[in-house]
Amino acid sequence: MLENSVDTASGKLITGSLGAQYELREKLGEGGYSQVYVAWDTQLQREVAVKLLKTSGQGETESLLHEARLAARLHHAAFVKIFAIATLEGLPAIVMERVPGQTLRQLIEQGPIGADQALRIIDEVADAMAEAHQTGLVHGDIKPSNLMQEPNGSIRILDFGIAHQTDPLQTQTNYTQSPIGTPAYMAPEQLLGQRAHAGSDIFALGLVLYELVTGTRPDAALNGFALASARIHGDTTGWPLPADLAPWVVSLIRAMTARDPAARPGSMAAIRQRITDQAVTLDHIDPPPAKPTGTFRLTWKRVAAILAVSGALAAGGGGIWWLAQATSTPTETQLTTATHLERGEKAMQRFDRDGALDEAIIHFKAVLQALPHHAAAAAWLSLAYSLRYAGDSMDETWLKQAEVSAKLALQQDDQLALAHVAQARVLGFHGQHEAALAALDLALKLDPYNPQALDAKINRLISLERYIEAKAVLDEALRRYPQDRLFIDLLGTWHYRQANYAAAEAAFRQSIQVQPDAVYAYANLNAALLRQNRLDEALSVLQRGLQIRPSGRLYSNLGTALYAKGDYLGAAEAFERAVSSSKGNPKDYLRWANLADALRWVPGREHDAQKAYAKASRLIEPLLRRSPDDITLLSRAGLYEARQQLATQAIPKIVQSLAKAPNNPDVHFRAALAYELLGQRQAAIDALIKAKQFGYPEALIETEPDLVELRRDHHYQQISTER
Repeated sequence: MLENSVDTASGKLITGSLGAQYELREKLGEGGYSQVYVAWDTQLQREVAVKLLKTSGQGETESLLHEARLAARLHHAAFVKIFAIATLEGLPAIVMERVPGQTLRQLIEQGPIGADQALRIIDEVADAMAEAHQTGLVHGDIKPSNLMQEPNGSIRILDFGIAHQTDPLQTQTNYTQSPIGTPAYMAPEQLLGQRAHAGSDIFALGLVLYELVTGTRPDAALNGFALASARIHGDTTGWPLPADLAPWVVSLIRAMTARDPAARPGSMAAIRQRITDQAVTLDHIDPPPAKPTGTFRLTWKRVAAILAVSGALAAGGGGIWWLAQATSTPTETQLTTATHLERGEKAMQRFDRDGALDEAIIHFKAVLQALPHHAAAAAWLSLAYSLRYAGDSMDETWLKQAEVSAKLALQQDDQLALAHVAQARVLGFHGQHEAALAALDLALKLDPYNPQALDAKINRLISLERYIEAKAVLDEALRRYPQDRLFIDLLGTWHYRQANYAAAEAAFRQSIQVQPDAVYAYANLNAALLRQNRLDEALSVLQRGLQIRPSGRLYSNLGTALYAKGDYLGAAEAFERAVSSSKGNPKDYLRWANLADALRWVPGREHDAQKAYAKASRLIEPLLRRSPDDITLLSRAGLYEARQQLATQAIPKIVQSLAKAPNNPDVHFRAALAYELLGQRQAAIDALIKAKQFGYPEALIETEPDLVELRRDHHYQQISTER
């Protein structure tokens, strides 16, 4: 029976009991969602700790029960024991073991500790966490304040409140969820939205080890997006460490905190083994017998001696090497901020060349490593990541990094035009077109001639089919930058999207004259020639581009040209290269759909065609969720479902796309194909007639194999003749 309660609003303790067994006493601590109190167990005559939630909603109660059940599954002595689940005035609570001593946060506040003591602590935590990981649980919030050192020196692990069970079947990362944990101790992949996993626990424990031996965490002066940017983009090998620290300990810290999860030790057991190997190698003493649990525990006096020997060896040579490495003066690599920015911008101008974006990212990261609050570097880095996402990648990681960097740039300087451009690019990818245009208008208000802002705004307006507005901005850009091939390309795109293929061809040829080694212009020119049924010229243009540089886009266009000529086997081979990891992009939905189209007409490959359509549908689905009003995505998704005879899914998409873009020839052509595939001949004829009316090339209609029967239809021939 509940007699009294805690005033959770003020934190003032009201003497009372929890049920009839637990009497609350003083408060031990408080977090955002809960308070922890000392309580007296009246039946067993002992002190316990009670974790009491501040609210009592169903979600909070289930979360607390989840925490208690997870913690109860762990048997290692380092984990806090759970005694009971109770309520106090309707507020859920966990009754648990009270752990005496001090947190590692309190220990670190007294200054750095010796490496021997730090490694003993890390070994104990790794031993316990190895058991948790083996049972499929991760902690997700390892940090000094969640690690308690008892008076006898033993380490206890607190707060499994955000732990979760790993899903061995999960193959894709969910980037829509918010990362849970403490940002200062999160691994880079967590900051990018991935769920906590064993490798992120290893990263956090590496940060704890770093903090134990240095007395401070890396990037201690940073917070918010600046801290996130430093974690995601920074190089942990640059974190300063004591010059007298044994090189193998330095190596262990660097490995545990590697930015790439694959570069970290593979398990908590592997961390313990690295320490053990050092003990065995340097001390020449066999390890002691295993404990009954099957784990090995070092004699830490021996480790201290080993560290001393390592330090002595370092002082005799290894240490001199390490100190020299840390203090040597680089030559070419140590560039000024201005030089890094200049070289990064030049690399961005060559974004479609192999290695150019990598080069740009290296330069912008170098600025942010030295100056984490540099808004321009963060904005440029965001734009580079956006180009990575939009090019031969489509990896959600790039988009997430672009978003983080754009937010950092705006946070540091909201009067920087480039920061608003970076934000606009990200908003556009998320389907927030009006917000993107508003950001670009603000950028152009701050800098009317900013080429990145002009480029982004023209692209956005063309994609929205707001051609008159796009032309006004384009004319201004070409007046200001008449020899910039990006704006010349955009002029060609503007004509192409309105079915003026001859004018598009002229613009793309001009772009090649201005910059002959830009392969995208060859792909664009090829597309314009295809739409004019000049197939041999189109193939010749592609070969010129491929001689300059292999490109997934060029291989995709090559497949399209061969398909138009009826060479379906050759088209399939080209599309297979376009979706390959080595020469193209396996995450591009359109290339998988094109591959499927070709495979349908290759004998014996019909099953492979259906698998490719299914792949295209899976890849386009998240893009359509993000941009549900995108008519291209909508009409293509409907067509791919029609290819798989999924009529109930396909028809609504086709109808919706036609309603949104009643004058778009490509949308009408896809609708005609979808209707024909689904057996709706009259609707297919109506859509195809409109596609021709709005400028879809007659030659491409005549070479489409799925429309052979429709073209023979008397009703279609009659309507075509009349028109």
